[in-house]
Amino acid sequence: MSNAWFETVAVAQRRAKKRLPASVYGALIAGAEAGVSIGDNLTAFDELGFRPVTAGQPAERDMATTVMGQPMSMPVIISPTGVQAVHPEGEVAVGRAGAARGVPIGLSSFASSPIESVVEANPQTFFQIYWAGDRDSMVARLGRAKDAGAVGMILTLDWSFSHGRDWGSPDIPQSMGIRTALRHAPEVMARPRWLATWLRQGKIPALGVPNFVVGDEPVPGFMDAYGVWMSTPPPTWEDVAWLREQWDGPFMVKGVHRADEARRAVDAGVTAISVSNHGGNNIDGAAAPIRVLPEIAAAVGDDIEVVIDGGIRRGSDVVKAVALGAKAVMIGRAYLWGLAVNGQAGVENVLDILRNGIDATMRGIGKGSLAELGPDDIVIPADFSPPA
Repeated sequence: MSNAWFETVAVAQRRAKKRLPASVYGALIAGAEAGVSIGDNLTAFDELGFRPVTAGQPAERDMATTVMGQPMSMPVIISPTGVQAVHPEGEVAVGRAGAARGVPIGLSSFASSPIESVVEANPQTFFQIYWAGDRDSMVARLGRAKDAGAVGMILTLDWSFSHGRDWGSPDIPQSMGIRTALRHAPEVMARPRWLATWLRQGKIPALGVPNFVVGDEPVPGFMDAYGVWMSTPPPTWEDVAWLREQWDGPFMVKGVHRADEARRAVDAGVTAISVSNHGGNNIDGAAAPIRVLPEIAAAVGDDIEVVIDGGIRRGSDVVKAVALGAKAVMIGRAYLWGLAVNGQAGVENVLDILRNGIDATMRGIGKGSLAELGPDDIVIPADFSPPA
């Protein structure tokens, strides 16, 4: 491709679909059951309108903010995801892109790059942990993250392990051996540019999760670590409060979807919450996070930082979220499409798309700073949000 630049996230997704092997692309789409929540995450933003102004717009727009103690050039955080086979530089490329554009990165426990390498690429790294394994192993993972220089912790709780998908689930291998390579060879050979990217760096996807262990422990495969997570009894809010006490820095709970649980998060002493349905991977039918954001922000917005994760594809989506009470958004699939298409530069491309969209939208509605945004800037249908 002579020009790898793309003008919207939708274009990046189309190119990623053509570039990635079918199973890799399918793993990124993911979702649950009928895909109701995935769809609603996107279409809910489309139901919201703006109230533009005609004249008197500010000549400059300030979109800088701070979340969990980290200054950022715009209200966007790179969400933790396990990229695995998307690109050989993985989260290191994502971290560099975030650093180049002044935004923090969340690093998943199921990421393919070790935390030490990612923190080196972007000192504004939040480490994401699941409630998985025994307490000693979780504390050990927190200790490794602290030693590596992570500046905050994200506890993800929004997944109920619903696996069935009406369109079929991708084959996610445990490791990349000869037998696995042969089984996937037809779909890989159909994507020569993706294969060439890996071969140029002398790599094949390792499919391990190096951040799930500490010290000299062997790196487990994705499904091994996933099995530990699945078999660990879910935490109580008392468990959340205990884990928060083990980390002496900013601490986010990701997956809050109700105002009453947002209050429980405040009581547990966390710094921030992410309103999220795990990108549509929690129970199917969970409403889009933007639908429940106003209720949650009204309940706890003065006591805790509120961010939102799910369905962000445009800068205008970011503005809508901030106007309805979020301090920032977290992006997942959007930057993975960019990574798949063009590595670090592709992630920077996605971040530039969002920045330009935020700027254009703020100009169009006559706002010079994020602090000026509010619900009055948005046209909200009467039946947009579920009853409180």
